[in-house]
Amino acid sequence: MNELIEQFLSYISVERGMANNTLSSYKRDLFRFRDFLKSKKIDSIDKASRQMINSFMMAERERGLGSNSVSRELACLKSFFKFLLKENIIKEDAATIIESPKLWKKLPSTLNIEEVEAILNASNARDPMEMRDKAALELMYATGMRVSELVHLKMDDINMEVGFAKCFGKGSKERIVPFGKKAKESLVRYLEKSRPQFLKKNVSNFLFLTRLNKQMSRQTFWKIIKRYVKIARIKKKVTPHSLRHSFATHILERGADLRIVQEMLGHADISTTQIYTHVSKDRLKSIHQKFHPRP
Repeated sequence: MNELIEQFLSYISVERGMANNTLSSYKRDLFRFRDFLKSKKIDSIDKASRQMINSFMMAERERGLGSNSVSRELACLKSFFKFLLKENIIKEDAATIIESPKLWKKLPSTLNIEEVEAILNASNARDPMEMRDKAALELMYATGMRVSELVHLKMDDINMEVGFAKCFGKGSKERIVPFGKKAKESLVRYLEKSRPQFLKKNVSNFLFLTRLNKQMSRQTFWKIIKRYVKIARIKKKVTPHSLRHSFATHILERGADLRIVQEMLGHADISTTQIYTHVSKDRLKSIHQKFHPRP
C-alpha cells in the first residue's frame, strides 16, 4: 500500500498541482488509514469496505479529532479511491457515498429507562424538599418540557383532573402537554404535604417553590438533578435537558408519531425532532451488532 500512496501523491502533485502542505496532510492521513487497516488484519486496499472506512473515521473522532479534520481525511480517502478506480487497481469505490462528518449531528445525551427510574426513585418521599424534587423530576420526564418552562409553571397551568400542563416555550409559544399517573401522584403529594409548608401562610402562584417561598430557579433544578444522579450512582454526565432528551427518545422507541412528539417538545421545525429518531436508530444498530450472529 505504501507504493500506491506514493503514486497517488505524485499524481495529485503533478496533475492537480496540490500545495505542499496539503500533500503532507494527505500523506499523513493515508498512512494513518494504512495503519488502521493493518490493525484490522487487512493487507490489501481492495478489501477495504465502506464499513471499514466509516469505522476508521469514527476511530479518528474518538481519539479527539474535530469534524473539520475528519472531513479532510474523508476528502483525502475519496480522492485516493477515485484514483485507484481510475487506475483499475480496485473494482469499486468504497468511499464514494460516505457522508461528510461536517454533516454529522451531535446526538443528545440520553438515559435508559432503568437510569431514569433510579433517579426518580432516589428521593425520600417523606421529606418536604424531596417531595418537591420528585414532583419536578417526574413532571419533566412525563412532559419533556424545558427546565425554563418547568420553573415558570404557575398553579393554574396544571390541570390535575385531566392530566395536562400548559407551558410557554421559545417565543412565548403556548402548548399543552399531557402527563401520566406517576407524575400526577407526585404532584398531589407535593401540593398537599410539601408546598403549604413552603408558603407559610403567604401567597405565590408559582408551582415549584423553595423553602423561602421563592420561585424555583434553573440553578436550583440543576442542583436537584446533580444530587439525585449522585444518589442513583449514575456515572454519565446528566443535565436537566437529559430528561427531556430521554422523554423524546423513549416514546419514539415505543412507536409515538414524530409530529406528535414535535408538538409536545415545542419544536418549530420537525428536523429538530428528527434527531431523536437518529438516537433510536443508533440504539437499534447497537442491539443488532450485539445480538445478531453475523453482525
